[in-house]
Parts: sequence; C-alpha cells; structure tokens
Amino acid sequence: MQVLVRDNNVDQALRVLKKKMQREGIFREMKQRKAYEKPSVRKAREKAEAVRRARKQARKTAIREGLIAAPKPKPRFPAGSRRPGFPSPSVTQGQGGNASGQVPVTPAPAA
Repeated sequence: MQVLVRDNNVDQALRVLKKKMQREGIFREMKQRKAYEKPSVRKAREKAEAVRRARKQARKTAIREGLIAAPKPKPRFPAGSRRPGFPSPSVTQGQGGNASGQVPVTPAPAA
C-alpha cells in the first residue's frame, strides 16, 4: 500500500492511508487477530458473514428487479444544520448554547 505525501503534508497523507486501510479491512483483521479464535468460533463467524453477504446480495437483486421497494435515502445532513462540524445558523445568531452548555446573557436595552 502506498500513499504520496504532497507539499510535506503528512497529516493529509495519514488520513488517506487510514481511509485506504479501512476500505481494505485491515483494521478489522488486526482486531480479529489480537486474540486467539477457536476453530469452532471462526467457522460460526465465517458462516454468519456468508449468510449476511448472501442476504445483502438477494436484497439488492430484489430491489433491482422491483420485487421490493428501495429504502428511502438518508438525508446527508440533519435538519437545521448545513454541514457537520459547523454551527447551525441559530447558534451563530446567539439563540443557541455554546460548547460549555451555557446560554450567553445579553444586556437588556436601556429604557
């Protein structure tokens, strides 16, 4: 596995490497190999994985052939927020709380 480092940006290269490793299933395999797995447990796990794959394939085929309805697409971002990691418009306008959970107090207008 190879990742190019551009402009000495090691952080971005690490993110790319981790994503590649995740896609390849290396992290799952490392976690599995951490401890000994008895042959009977291994057979049961592999059989369950095969059943899961077969069911998924059958479900996709049935959706493609129109036998069952396709699931509704999930919304990309929850209602009220534009993008993950960015505050929603209500927080930026001073109506929501801050990271500590406290609501900022605004002084009352002088009468």
